[in-house]
Amino acid sequence: QVQLVESGGGLVQPGGSLRLSCAASGRTFSNYAMAWFRQAPGKEREFVARISWNGGSTYYGDSVKGRFTISRDNAKNTVYLQMNSLKPEDTAVYYCAAGDRTRWGTGPALYDYWGQGTQVTVSS
Repeated sequence: QVQLVESGGGLVQPGGSLRLSCAASGRTFSNYAMAWFRQAPGKEREFVARISWNGGSTYYGDSVKGRFTISRDNAKNTVYLQMNSLKPEDTAVYYCAAGDRTRWGTGPALYDYWGQGTQVTVSS
């Protein structure tokens, strides 16, 4: 089992920045690829970003490319999502997820463990 706890969400004005963190515990963190997803009210869960087990590869959804950056610190068992130039359409609950490091993909079904989510609201 892997336990994931997100933090760092909140209310921010359009154009602002936030950094989300996801702390992992349980099994060896470096065994897992990590990802961020988000879900807005009435919408399906959307892939945001993914990072490989060693941080060497990243991949982003089209809607966040160039604005968001995913990173990880295996010594701290933590994955981050730096969000810049935030837009109202970025408003959602953001979830981190862990999946087997041999898999590569953006579908939620590829990820075995999920955090409880953190709310991000972008509004003036």
